[in-house]
Parts: sequence; C-alpha cells; structure tokens
Amino acid sequence: MHTASFEGVRDAARQLSGVAVRTPLIESPALNDRLGGRVLMKCETLQHAGAFKFRGAWNRISRLTPAELERGVVAYSSGNHAQAVAAAARRMGTSAVIVMPADSPRVKVEGVIAFGGEVRSYDRYRESREAIGEEIARTRGSVLVRPFDDPFVIEGQGTTGLEIVEQAAEIGAQIDQLLCGASGGGLIAGINLTMAALAPDVPVIGVEPAAYDDTRRSLAAGERMTHPPVEKPSICDALMTDRPGELTFPMNRRLKAVVTVSDAEVAEAVRVAFRTLKLVVEPGGAVSLAALLAGKVEARDRTTAIVLSGGNVDPGLFADIIQERFVP
Repeated sequence: MHTASFEGVRDAARQLSGVAVRTPLIESPALNDRLGGRVLMKCETLQHAGAFKFRGAWNRISRLTPAELERGVVAYSSGNHAQAVAAAARRMGTSAVIVMPADSPRVKVEGVIAFGGEVRSYDRYRESREAIGEEIARTRGSVLVRPFDDPFVIEGQGTTGLEIVEQAAEIGAQIDQLLCGASGGGLIAGINLTMAALAPDVPVIGVEPAAYDDTRRSLAAGERMTHPPVEKPSICDALMTDRPGELTFPMNRRLKAVVTVSDAEVAEAVRVAFRTLKLVVEPGGAVSLAALLAGKVEARDRTTAIVLSGGNVDPGLFADIIQERFVP
C-alpha cells in the first residue's frame, strides 16, 4: 500500500508540472508595516478551481488506469475538493459524482456543475457523507477520491509547501514560521512532510475556526477527537470537519501549535485581503491571515509564510463582509 512521504511530494510535483498553477508567493509593504514583520502569502486562490485542492485531486485522478477512468470517480466535499475533483475528472475525460452538503455555498455547487460534475446533496447533520460516497462508489464501481485521507492527495497538497520553500529561497527570504489552516488535515499534513524534510527547524502552526477546533483538541488529547456540538455553522465552510483524518493526524503531530480564530476575526482578514491585497479570499482560506491580524501568532520581527488556501466565497456573504454588514 502506498504511504505518503516527502519523496511522494517530489513525485507529485512532477505529476503536476505543466498542469497545476505554480501560484505566486506575494507580500505587501502595507501589511508588513501593519504587522511589523514580513508576511509571505501563498496565493492558492489563483489555483485551478480556486483552491489548493486541485493539486491533490489531480495527483490522484491522473494516476488512474484506463479501466478505472472508464468507471468514473466519486468524492464528498463541502465545495473546494468537490470542484477540484470535477475539474480534474473532466480534464482526464472521466465522470465525477460529488456528494455535497445541502447547505454548501451556491458558488461551489455551481462550480462543480460547470466542471461537468454530478451533485448528490445530503444533510450534513443527519447523514454520513462517507457512507453515501462509499455506497455510490460500490454500486457504480467508481474510484472514491477522499478529500484528505488518501496518500496521493496528501502528497499533491504537499507541493504547496514545496513551492513555498523554493519561492522563498528565490527571493532570499528565510522563513521563521509557517501558518496553515487545519481541517481534515490534508494540506497541512502535506506541508509538514515537506517542511520536515527541507526546513525541519521552521515551526508549522495550524489555524482552525473557534468552534471547529478538532485538531487542537486531538493534539492535546493525543488521539483523534471531535469538537462539541455547534449551534451555528462557521462562515469557514471549507474547514467544518468533525475530526482530523486517520492518515493526516499522525503527520500533524509535529505541529508546534494550533490556534483558533473567530468568525469576526476571519471576516476582518477577508476585508484586509480585499482592500489591501486586492485579493478575493474565502473565509476558510483566510484563517492564517486572521491569526496574524488578531495577534494569535506573533509576526513582529519575523518572516511568516501563510497559505491563502481558497477563493471560492459566496458572493452575498463576501459583499456583506466587505461592506461590514456581516454580523457573526
């Protein structure tokens, strides 16, 4: 059985070459002045399908055999993995069925449909997306492309970290710390594989929505834990998992810390990204920036790399945030 490794991340980079976008690592003098340090931002908002997820989806789907491609793929996701799988599947000439929560942002559902994917809605509070996805895969003979608990997906996401290290070196920057959102843990696990190999002394810090802090709780307990029942969903729909992945959690034990941010702090980060950086960043993609702006992680006199992981935000929510009508 294939096991995720840094060698696999290197191989994923070769697999993605010429297909995925080598997204820019940018910085803003205005933001640096505000925080008193240097902030290097990896703009995965500019990746195919609007998020880092295309990396893992392509690394997995592009390796399928002709017979597997004939039977199609199945995925479950709140949106970004869904769009990435649909986009990669279309590019490989195969079909995709995507299991999505009924309350997924409309822009993400429309994105899946635009890429030719078939959407199967479910109630995230009463039904199991895993069970639905596995049943569809079984009855159709399709390949299930999991959002994070797949070694090829993890390695694909790890190319984000590989590019950060390479691009920082190209501009002569020495990274002191790296921040990344933590949900099921695929992206930050892949980044941990890369940083452990290339920059083992650089601490990696996870960031989660305050009410969806399952990674933080799991690290404290030493085992995979879920979070307490949530009365109101977070605006960070991309990060609303109930527990870390079975494969990703062991890799993420090397995290130095996990901090949490409120919806209000995330909204401020979305506003700053738009007004100062001229970027559209979805709430779940802005949590690392939110952690810096809210002082949850010290940025002064340091060079901090962060991942702006996605830009697929609901237009109405985005307008409310930018015009300061959003009430957490």
